[in-house]
Amino acid sequence: MSRWYRRPAVLAWALTAWANHGFATTVLVGFFPLFLDSYWAAGLPGTRSTLYLGLANSAASLVVMMIAPWLGAYADRRGQKKLWLGVCTALGVACTALLAVIGRGAWPWALPVFALASIGFYAGSSFQDALLVQVAAPAEANRISSYGYAAGYLGGGLLFLLNVLIALHPAWFGLPDKVAATRLAFLDVAVWWALFTLPLFRWVPEAASVAEAPAWQELRATLRKVFADPTVRGFLLAYWLYIDAIGTLQQMAADFGSKLGLPTPALIQALLLVQFISFPSALYFGRLGDRIGARRAILIGLGVFLFVTVWALLLRTMWQFYTLAALVGTVQGGVQSLSRSLYSRLIPRERAGEYFGLYNMLGKFAAFLGPLLVGVTATLSGSSRIGVSSLLLLFGAGAVLLWRVRVPPAAAGSAAA
Repeated sequence: MSRWYRRPAVLAWALTAWANHGFATTVLVGFFPLFLDSYWAAGLPGTRSTLYLGLANSAASLVVMMIAPWLGAYADRRGQKKLWLGVCTALGVACTALLAVIGRGAWPWALPVFALASIGFYAGSSFQDALLVQVAAPAEANRISSYGYAAGYLGGGLLFLLNVLIALHPAWFGLPDKVAATRLAFLDVAVWWALFTLPLFRWVPEAASVAEAPAWQELRATLRKVFADPTVRGFLLAYWLYIDAIGTLQQMAADFGSKLGLPTPALIQALLLVQFISFPSALYFGRLGDRIGARRAILIGLGVFLFVTVWALLLRTMWQFYTLAALVGTVQGGVQSLSRSLYSRLIPRERAGEYFGLYNMLGKFAAFLGPLLVGVTATLSGSSRIGVSSLLLLFGAGAVLLWRVRVPPAAAGSAAA
């Protein structure tokens, strides 16, 4: 049996997900939106602070959408994927730490600093994805990609759990109040992120440079190849639709729960439940992808998501919300990890930076379609349940398009194409 999980390069690469997922759970999803309302923008109407938060998130996504493919091509050309991962990580770490010192009412400072930290996180994730081909042979890609996502969910979940305890019980940790606890949470995310990213620079090999032409010319050539390749083109279109739906479900779950009248502690518990269920589930999906093929395993996951969107129409009680959270946790990491590993098999390995730049560009571009669909549907129907269930359209269309993609047997991930 191959002991790939013991290789230093694989461990170091997986630790980058362990490192940066702490930002996703504690800052992006958890503490920043709450602290913005209660501290930095306490004097603003709630609708205004929500608007500003949405603008900051959209601005970060737009910047990454615009620069990720070009940066990926540039990094491939120079053989500098690790360098640019380091630059993005440094930006994210510095800005996350800076959030800890921004004073009450200073939302004009907090929002752009948060947006810069988000740019560091999202852009760095693109290079992290591209480095998968440096640590995994094609036959190992399913399990190693899943291993990385599992590490991210476990690491991010553990740090989030610690920070929730600090915020709920600041006196246990020698802190005077929740404000000090939240400041400490931003600092420990920055330290965690930096510390666990360092092994990558020692153990993960960098690819050699691959091109002499300017990065923009390489990117233009790659775009022509993508549009001319029905397999890659079809996969990216399917991925754009279903990853949009997954991201929307993640972003709007807390708001959906609050509209149902669920208390904040219950929402936090549901978020933790998702993190810790996603850890073993992502590992299982790596094995499932080896057994039946990555594409088929992704389709199973999308089938569960389709059920979840129907379940949202019937959701009334807290135990039903917890069940929905558990179902999401069983498949979200698997769908994400197998999508990454399948894509890594469909592209030229030596140009992983620019191809994954396009991959992550679609992920950021998708950030507006799902929330817009849910918001408009909820407004027209007068029901948040119907709004969330409208994601059925994106999951269904993505699944149909993925089912129609004809993956070459060499890239299928198993004997089953």
